[in-house]
Amino acid sequence: MIKCIIIWQIYYFFKNLLINELTLYLHTQNKYMYAIVEISGKQFKVEKKQKIFVNKLDVAEGKKVSFDNVLMINDGSKSSIGTPKVSGAQVDAKVLKHLKSDKVIVFKKKRRKGYKVKNGHRQAISEIEISDILTGGTQKKTSTKKETASKTVSKKNSTDKKKEVKDLASLSVGKLKELAKEKGISGISSMKKADLIKALS
Repeated sequence: MIKCIIIWQIYYFFKNLLINELTLYLHTQNKYMYAIVEISGKQFKVEKKQKIFVNKLDVAEGKKVSFDNVLMINDGSKSSIGTPKVSGAQVDAKVLKHLKSDKVIVFKKKRRKGYKVKNGHRQAISEIEISDILTGGTQKKTSTKKETASKTVSKKNSTDKKKEVKDLASLSVGKLKELAKEKGISGISSMKKADLIKALS
């Protein structure tokens, strides 16, 4: 009997130890990354694929919404605290449905006055699912990519404009006037070659 008790104690000890080690390991992984975000005046601790109820949002059901008022982020290995918010951090979510919360009874009474008022209130809320937690680094990368893309587009546009001006300069005044007529530019007869090129470009 004593042997059985000792075996059971050893079994439970190692079981608890294994559970603790597992939870510690999982919390150090990015899977358990969490953030503290402010949504419509309230603070929430959120993780990926977590469903929470917040005050009603002005977003249609099924649409995505992002919150940039992130107060703290923990990625498993280190945590960054905002002053007051983490710069560049963002929490993306999807609006699942709009509904009303449980009824709250508001009862008022004044003794010896015959005054009794009973009201019920159901708060309009939205159920959202957290799809992603973005740190400042990931957002900066995307922004730099966008900036480089916009720069390349602007460079291409400038080179195209220069080519067009060169082509127009090689044309005669008569041809330039014909092109201006096709584009519907008025006052062509009094224009010089330089004015026609400006108007066409």
